Amino acid sequence: MANTATNLTTNKHLLAWVGEMAELCQPDAVVWCDGSEDERKRLTEFAVSKGILIPLNAEKHPGCYLHRSNPNDVARVEHLTFICTKTKEEAGPTNNWMAPDEAYGKLRGLFKGSMAGRTMYVVPYVMGPLGSQHSKVGIELTDSVYVALNMRIMTRMGKGALDMLGDGNGFNRGLHCTGDLNPERRYICHFPQDNAIWSFGSGYGGNALLGKKCLALRIGSYLGKKEGWLAEHMLILGVESPEGQTTYVAAAFPSACGKTNFAMMIPPKRFKGWKVYTVGDDIAWLRVGDDGRLWAVNPENGYFGVAPGTDWASNPNAMKTIAKDTLFTNVAVTKDGQVWWESMDGNTHDELTDWQGKPWKKGSPDKAAHPNSRFTAPATNNPILSRNVNDPEGVPISAIIFGGRRSDTVPLVMQAFNWGHGVFMGATIGSETTAAATGKVGVVRRDPMAMLPFCGYNMGDYFAHWLEMQKKVSNPPKIFLVNWFRKKDGKFLWPGYGENMRVLKWIVDRAHVRVGAQETPLGWVPKEGHIDLSGLSISPEQVDAATNIDVDEWKKELESTSEFFQQFGDRLPKALELQRQLLLARLA
Repeated sequence: MANTATNLTTNKHLLAWVGEMAELCQPDAVVWCDGSEDERKRLTEFAVSKGILIPLNAEKHPGCYLHRSNPNDVARVEHLTFICTKTKEEAGPTNNWMAPDEAYGKLRGLFKGSMAGRTMYVVPYVMGPLGSQHSKVGIELTDSVYVALNMRIMTRMGKGALDMLGDGNGFNRGLHCTGDLNPERRYICHFPQDNAIWSFGSGYGGNALLGKKCLALRIGSYLGKKEGWLAEHMLILGVESPEGQTTYVAAAFPSACGKTNFAMMIPPKRFKGWKVYTVGDDIAWLRVGDDGRLWAVNPENGYFGVAPGTDWASNPNAMKTIAKDTLFTNVAVTKDGQVWWESMDGNTHDELTDWQGKPWKKGSPDKAAHPNSRFTAPATNNPILSRNVNDPEGVPISAIIFGGRRSDTVPLVMQAFNWGHGVFMGATIGSETTAAATGKVGVVRRDPMAMLPFCGYNMGDYFAHWLEMQKKVSNPPKIFLVNWFRKKDGKFLWPGYGENMRVLKWIVDRAHVRVGAQETPLGWVPKEGHIDLSGLSISPEQVDAATNIDVDEWKKELESTSEFFQQFGDRLPKALELQRQLLLARLA
């Protein structure tokens, strides 16, 4: 079932590296992936024969399969994720650091002979549109057919990547082995200065699909600083007015904060004639165009989304996207082979097979689907996919939105006064932790630009890079802060989901300077009546509470921000501390 290397490439740098890694890992066979449909069928049949994939109901879920991961391997492992720069200061205080020599030494010991009795898949892929000067080529070597099949969905995988690489040497070198899935021997190591990623001991997406968080964000952010662009944990959407004007927006939200729902939003009936198009749901690469604007591409080619919270009420477009040719991980299954997770359809089944393959009965205290269960679906399945998703130049960004999951303090929407103030907003957002990251759930932590787990270098330098970009962006996007999750008496004040279109319209109108705003000490907020609430069942008191700025709460917020900033020492840009002091002075 293998394609030989000579059929696909004669790149001497690539052939030498693959040969060296094969010598280290000692696989029984080396399979070069070409990304063809025949190959997908062969690999899928092989995965089914080994029990790695389980076919689902072919009538209800055509082309769909279920994968169950090891119960100890169900999320990103931030405490085992390392940035391996020459000095600890380059990695910064928010990253785990390991010296490159130490990391390579430790990992070589783990990888030595690790693929004996297994197949090494050579997975060539491109992050970004094929042929674009903004795209990056990566090669992942993996012993996991599940990873190879996921990479085919998530990236431009196969011969096209090798053709784009040609005889070049500038490809990301990714080495991955599941090993024995022992958490004591699990490491996800990034070598930014070598453009390399070595991942051992996990088969979970965020740890094993090396094109995603690893290359597109951790290595990508380092390359962005070096080359003068931004790699960000942001969705990209286009919103078209009834008059036919399309405005593109990038938005950063931590995992499980409604990011995919926002990217695939359906405007409410009140907004007849308005349309939303998805460019990307998770990652954006932003560069400065000749016109002085920021232009963004989505480096991915699919969606690796959280299943719980995705349903016909919250995200019909996502449900349509995962209706076919999708890989599900750690969801529950009904008796007739349909996928299920809590809240998916409102039905409560008497019996299911849970995410671990065990019988589950109604009333069980355990979740039937894992809280971080996932789907991997092709972007082409999305009924509102933007026609510009493969444009090699990307799309022009008119607004950047930062948001977290906060039950208090942060109002529904607020616009920054300027670029520096907007960078401060992004640098200080907080969000409650979720099951997407191992550790406690529901604890508020600072998550700057939603990049805390994904910045591949010192975050103080990352803030400085954002501030430096202002010199290059002569026509910058407006920057906004949003919070869909504010509560009172334990209940959400804002309905969220498609109704977020009401806030998005105000943001778009502000980006085009079509509507005014009310100045507050902290930023610009909508004037009364400027957010269209018609047809919405929400009281004026709820709106007031959702948009309220409490001075005492914000004083505490800004003091907490100081504690967060202190860890960066001299690497924190003075401009950010000045912004904090200025806001405190305004509040006083």
